[in-house]
Amino acid sequence: MSFDNAIVALSNDALKLVKDNYVIGLGSGRAATTLVKSLGKLIKLKNYSIIGIPTSLQIKLIAEKVGIPLAEADQVNHIDIVFDGADQIDSQKYVIKGGGGALLRENILFSLAKKVVVMADKSKFVKNFTRTVPVEIHPLARNSVLRSIEKLGGKAELRSLDRGYPFFTENGNIILDCDFGTIKNPKVLTQKIKQTTGVLESGIFLRKPDVIYRAKTNGKFDII
Repeated sequence: MSFDNAIVALSNDALKLVKDNYVIGLGSGRAATTLVKSLGKLIKLKNYSIIGIPTSLQIKLIAEKVGIPLAEADQVNHIDIVFDGADQIDSQKYVIKGGGGALLRENILFSLAKKVVVMADKSKFVKNFTRTVPVEIHPLARNSVLRSIEKLGGKAELRSLDRGYPFFTENGNIILDCDFGTIKNPKVLTQKIKQTTGVLESGIFLRKPDVIYRAKTNGKFDII
């Protein structure tokens, strides 16, 4: 099952929201990568003056390669629009992010943005969240947060690399992937998670997207 053609098509459509002199948040993942490549072409075609704010080194390298001028989030006083993907999107339009480990930076950009655009294939859309929730924490809080997650009804597992080494985010933190089963009230759950000492960010984002693109297998897409 391939959504590649639809991802390309919706990326090009989403770029209609971009204007000259925009500050643009560049999310991580497959859909965001496709959009960043298309954005590089748009800048050259229309001679736009754009500043991109990357959420990860992965997307920073791609943006540099296609010629997008970059800055960090603390170097700008606003972000006009953020383009990002999602690991799951529920019927209330909340999103789970952090499968790639960039949830803290992505959430910062969401909070700064005037408009948030999320792009995902149709397999990511669910009635209620069923996947694990990434939680970025300080390494010193590993055991205490794990116990707190269990008290909330979840089962937490330290994210590791293939050879067993702990996964570290670009911020020097670790991630617990937390299984809460079916999540019917994501807002309340993530508020409780973020109240836990040592937690830096939850993968359930409370800022809902303003525009959601859904890719289909036939090369088409719709907008929610």
